[in-house]
Parts: sequence; C-alpha cells; structure tokens
Amino acid sequence: MANALIIVDVQNDFCEGGSLAVGGGAGVAGGISRLLAAEPDRWDHVVATKDYHVDPGAHFGDPPDFVDSWPRHCVVGTSGSEFHPELATGRVEAIFHKGEHAAAYSGFEGHAPDGECLADWLRRHDVDRVDVVGIATDHCVRATALDAAREGFRTTVLLELTAAVAPETLDVALRALDGAGVRLVGEPVIRTA
Repeated sequence: MANALIIVDVQNDFCEGGSLAVGGGAGVAGGISRLLAAEPDRWDHVVATKDYHVDPGAHFGDPPDFVDSWPRHCVVGTSGSEFHPELATGRVEAIFHKGEHAAAYSGFEGHAPDGECLADWLRRHDVDRVDVVGIATDHCVRATALDAAREGFRTTVLLELTAAVAPETLDVALRALDGAGVRLVGEPVIRTA
C-alpha cells in the first residue's frame, strides 16, 4: 500500500494579499515546499485541491457573514485561484477542483479535469494513508481530513503546515478531527497576517 500528501487550497486568495487571506498562508506554502524538498521520498503520491468557483451562489455574500458566505474568492480565470508562488508544485500528480457551482469545503467533493474524484484516484493508486496540509485548518483542511477518515484512509493532519482562521473555530476543528480518529501532529498555530 502507499501514502499520499494532500495539499489543500494553497491559493493566492487564501494567502496574504488575497481576497480571503488567512494569516500565515504564504508561510504554509513555503513550508510545504521545503518539506517536499527535504524529504522527497516521504510520500508515494502528492495531490492538491483548489477552490475553483464559477458561480457558487450563496457561497459568495454581499456582505458576507463569514460563516456560510464569504467574499468573492478563487474565481476561475483569476490570479486568486492560482497556487501561491511559494508552493512548489513539481511533485503534484493531480489537482482536484471543487466548488464550481456550490459551496465545497472538502477536497473529496472535488474532481480532476477528467472527472475522477479524489477518493477514487487515491484508491486507484493503492493509497491507504494520507497526510493533509494547507489552508484553512478550521475549514477546508478540517473537511478534507474528516472525509478522508470517513473514506477509510488512515489520516494525519500536519498542523504546522496549516494556517487557521481563528482560535475558536480551530478549537472546534481539532476536537472534531480528534473525535473522528484523525491523528494530529505538531502544534496548532494561529498566525497573524
């Protein structure tokens, strides 16, 4: 069996200067790249997810409530939807887009350009263990890791390679992940912009 790294939503709009920036996002991008360079054999496979909005309806709010609706972000065709330049993508074998026409937080709601979903891709590559990193710990990382565990993958979140929005939502996320049997490695850090 094999293991995989899932890089969640390390995109310009979620990093400093983006429309929905999370403090420390650029640091997460650089940290993931450094780890991939330092430990090239740690994962058999590396995949990534992208928020990839065309018209996600009520997911965009004016004004946003920052619970169910958010400022416009990661719109297809904009620089905000692109991976952050600090993220080295040379090892990324597949990208799973999510949220084109509805809210989507988990990478397991996404699909590759050929339509294959993340769970099927991982199984086709004999993956049984996943490590999850990216943005934001308390939203899309949380949802992706919970779905990975539900799908039967042994799941770890590398907390030092995630960035969280707020202490309150981070605490809720960590309790949910722990309760679902997700292994949490490292210390959670709330970074300021």
